[in-house]
Order: sequence, then C-alpha cells, then structure tokens
Amino acid sequence: MRPFPYFICEGREKMRFIHTADVHLGAQPDAGPLYSGQRGSELWDTFEHVLHVCEKEKTDLLLIAGDLFHRQPLIRELKELDYLFAGLSHTKVVLIAGNHDYIRKDSNYPGFRWSGNVFPLFGKEPEYIDFPELNTAVYGLSYHSREITRPLYDDLTAQGIEKIEILLAHGGDERHIPFDVRVLEKSGFDYIALGHIHKPQTLRKNRIIYPGALEPVDKNDTGGHGYVKGEITERGIRTQWVPCASREYIHLEIPVELSDTIGSIRDYIREQISEYGKENVYKIILKGKRDTNVIFDTERMVSGLNVMEIIDETVPAYDFERLYEEHKETILGRYIDCFRGCGEESIEYQALYEGVTALLGSRQ
Repeated sequence: MRPFPYFICEGREKMRFIHTADVHLGAQPDAGPLYSGQRGSELWDTFEHVLHVCEKEKTDLLLIAGDLFHRQPLIRELKELDYLFAGLSHTKVVLIAGNHDYIRKDSNYPGFRWSGNVFPLFGKEPEYIDFPELNTAVYGLSYHSREITRPLYDDLTAQGIEKIEILLAHGGDERHIPFDVRVLEKSGFDYIALGHIHKPQTLRKNRIIYPGALEPVDKNDTGGHGYVKGEITERGIRTQWVPCASREYIHLEIPVELSDTIGSIRDYIREQISEYGKENVYKIILKGKRDTNVIFDTERMVSGLNVMEIIDETVPAYDFERLYEEHKETILGRYIDCFRGCGEESIEYQALYEGVTALLGSRQ
C-alpha cells in the first residue's frame, strides 16, 4: 500500500538534477537608476538561462523548491512559462508552491494544464511523483496559505519507493514550516532541496541545501545568487553551487578622513564600483570623521552611478576641548562638560556629538 498520493511517469546508474528556488518571477526588484526598467525582465532571462543549461546538459530533473512566482501567477505568465518548459527535450520539471505563490481559492496554478514533462506537487498534504526510469521519487507539498507555523517536514520520511528519494521543501523559519535539520537528516532522503532562504547555504554537506534566490530581488539580498547542480550515483551524491545572477546588490562602506572632500570621496566611490563591477547595484555607507567645515552633497557623489542609496554616517571631527574653552560660560560649554571623559564607543559620546551639532546649528 502506498502511503502518499502518487503519480507514475513511465534503471539508470546516474541521475543528474538542477535545484533552484525563489525565482520570484513577476517581482519588480530594487534596481537603482540605471536598471530600473529591466530588472523584472532579468528574472525571466536568468531563469531561461537555467533551462538552457538543462537542455544543453540533458539534465534529468529540474527541481523548483517554491516561490517560482513572486505573487499569484497570471494565466498568460503560466502559458509563457509552460512554453519554456515544453522546449526541454529531456528534462522533467517538478515544482511546489511557496509562501509567495501559495495555492489560494482563486489561484491559477491548480487548474492549469501543463506540458507532459511538468509535474507540480500542489497538494496541501505530502505527495510524491515516481520516475521509475530514473530510479527516483520526488516528494513535496505546497503552501495553501501565506504562513504555515507547523513543522510539517518533521514527520515526513522517505518510503523506499525508489533507490533515489528527494524531498522538495520550502521554509525554515518560525512562520514558514519550521524544521529541525537534525530531524531532516534522519528522514532517509538522499537529497533535500530547500527553498525560502535567499542566501545560498548548505545545512548538511551535499544533502540538505538552500540554493538561494536565483536573482536578488531586494537591496538586502547581498552576495552571490545561483542554483545547485547535482548528480546522484550508487556511490553517493555530488553537488555544486553555480552562480548565474546578472547582477548583485553590494553594500560598500566608504571610509572618510578629515582631508576628504566631495570630489575625493566621489572619485573613491567610482574606483570601488569599477573594481566590484559596474553591472552591480550599490548601497553606499559613508563612515568616519569629516572636517567640521565640510557638508557632503551625497547626490553629487554618486551622480551617474548605479547607486540606490547613499547613507552619511560620518560625524564632524570636533575639538571638544577647544570648543569647551571657547564656550565654557555658555550652554554649549556646560553641555560639553557634562560628557567629559566618556569613551568614544559609548552612547554618551554619541549624545555629545548630536547635542553639540544641534547647539552649533542653532548658533548659525
């Protein structure tokens, strides 16, 4: 008796797969001034690149571990996607819905007629699809609400349907199917293809992996993005993370010194962006102490560059002793005297800076 609902798809010594997740088709990612009109299309382009890799390398399975779409997919988007899937002459596609593209009452997912090589696991409860010609069974379930707080994967185990058994799973935090990786490790699956976390990470070597988002969709999605390429044989599993994003979000801290001007900082930012790549999208954070006579025009510093945001965290390099001596009989001098001797890393020192800045500003 089979313990789960199943589908049969009419051995093999080697099974090759690509594991991706969090593609977020339909999103409009943070892009900066130079790429704001094309980032949404780049999500499709990068996913299509992965499909080209599947076709070129005759990959057996494409595993999509949730959030293929950023929100409920439109019928025209599903038709476009299915056209791309139908172009795969060898690869079979298995996907689940995540917390962004979850199955709701008006979802277009369940009633859509996919091409013969596409096998969605859209059930609310665990199910699997059997690929006897690959000696492989793939298990999974889909979200039917934005949040699932129950640890649904903790009781799920491989059933021995095939020699190779894989779990597609989306979640890993308190609001999205929390799990204990130690429990997953004992579940009997040869590979657990995770989704939901946008940064690539391996929880157990070669076996339990988040590939990360295929493309960054938020300015805080820093670092590399890509997919996992894997191969399972009788001797075990081998995986490789493959970067493929068209651009990255990079946070650059720019050190500021007393001698710096708007021009010198602008030139340094340009040098750094040239080094890290002009195709990327940047958030700039200015750090350090600046000359008290300098006021930074941050827009001028990044004019013509693909910078989404520039944050000035510099502080004026006050000579507090000189200011105290010059203003000891005033409110300014008395305020400075209240904080004398406090360490530069303390909250009191920060209050000293902010208070002196405000008092000097009121004088001007």
